[in-house]
Amino acid sequence: MNESFMSRRRWSFGLVLGTIALLTSGEISVAADEPATVRLVIDYHDGVEKHFNAISWKSGMTVMDVLQAAKKHPRGIRFEYKGKGATALLTKIDDVENEGRGRNWLYRVNGEPGDRSMGIFELKAGDTVLWKFDNY
Repeated sequence: MNESFMSRRRWSFGLVLGTIALLTSGEISVAADEPATVRLVIDYHDGVEKHFNAISWKSGMTVMDVLQAAKKHPRGIRFEYKGKGATALLTKIDDVENEGRGRNWLYRVNGEPGDRSMGIFELKAGDTVLWKFDNY
């Protein structure tokens, strides 16, 4: 056999063995073994942020549910809202309240602006919710 062919074959075989070793060494975590979570960031727009990096996710979880979970954390948040479901509107987080014509609490999911009420926006595992006190 040609030396070049044998060299390529050894390289390919080594690559396969290396990949198998890496996958079975425990160095790569398998998503199915990790609990499903979502992330919540509260940006008060004054240089202060709160981060909740591992809120347990469950099917059907909404943006409102994430706020409720953060509220239960030992160093959590307080928040107020009006309405429910499709009409739920966040009015205050901690001591920062919507201004109406000025700054208000706005949310994004994975960088995209929320396009419906926080009470019905369903999240997927791994999503990041950002609430920011900013001009609308």
